[in-house]
Amino acid sequence: MPPHCDSLDGPVVTAARQALAGADVDVVLPYVHVDGEAEVRDAFDLALKARALGPAAREVADRWFFETVVRVHRAGEGAPFTGLKPAGLDVGPVIPKAERALETGSPDELVGFLCDSVRDEVERRHRHAMALKDHASEGTAAARAYVEAMLGLQVWAHALHRQITADPHAHVGAHDHG
Repeated sequence: MPPHCDSLDGPVVTAARQALAGADVDVVLPYVHVDGEAEVRDAFDLALKARALGPAAREVADRWFFETVVRVHRAGEGAPFTGLKPAGLDVGPVIPKAERALETGSPDELVGFLCDSVRDEVERRHRHAMALKDHASEGTAAARAYVEAMLGLQVWAHALHRQITADPHAHVGAHDHG
């Protein structure tokens, strides 16, 4: 997944901004694992004190608090913290559709997009393998090309199925989710 939870306009920093603005740490706590709650509470208290020291201190305190919350959030997911990402990054087509599904209460747009994407990719990989299969008897190089495409389809389909049935908090890679 592209960066999202670690961006300045992602849901974690948005909640952290709201927590600071309303002086209510409870707004951001749902974004951190229970094991990180004490650290976030301590950081929140320090940030509130520092924010009162003037505009520059407020800016530094806010940034430090955002970094702390995102780092603790990512640690709760088993993912590394690689710094805050700028706002406005392209998060691809799926995240906005998932957000709309949650806002509207209907998953239809997201389901349709994902199903169409899977169908298109299965058909493309299958078509490629079948075209190579027709020539697989024309020598070792042609047979290898078919085997690579055939196994490519199978391994890709297996990996996709494993991701579909995986724990929702399991990550394929540390950079895949935020």
